[in-house]
Amino acid sequence: MSDQSKIKVILGWREWLKLPELGLHVKAKVDTGARTSALHTFGITTFEKNSEQWVRFNMHPMQYTKEEVVSCEAKVVDKRPVTDSGGHTEQRYVIETILEMAGKAWPIEISLTSRDNMRFRMLLGRTAINGKALVNPQESYLLGCRENNQGNEIQ
Repeated sequence: MSDQSKIKVILGWREWLKLPELGLHVKAKVDTGARTSALHTFGITTFEKNSEQWVRFNMHPMQYTKEEVVSCEAKVVDKRPVTDSGGHTEQRYVIETILEMAGKAWPIEISLTSRDNMRFRMLLGRTAINGKALVNPQESYLLGCRENNQGNEIQ
């Protein structure tokens, strides 16, 4: 088939992803074993905007450092129990935002949680990529890398 919309993005097991509505460019672990995507956040507060519940939160987009802090706001689409890989369940706020990669963009749901003890600031779960991407678990950064302020690629 020559229909360009049928072509799926090929991802490695870790990738740099853009969440433009949140102003984020983060390294994520692509995890087809996880149903829900998760984003490392701290300082979550709720507020009302246009009669809807919203959250304001901070996050450290770079791994292994807390120097850079990005503040974000998003409308809450749900608050639900999420069970992590260790079997622990917690109530998490869930937001919807645009995921951008390889010149394509679509809305995904992301749960907000502390991932301080995790290696990656974001976990990209299977519902976010279902029908949109394929994963090659032997590869990394097939979509490219993030550049630091000196123009050097960060992996």
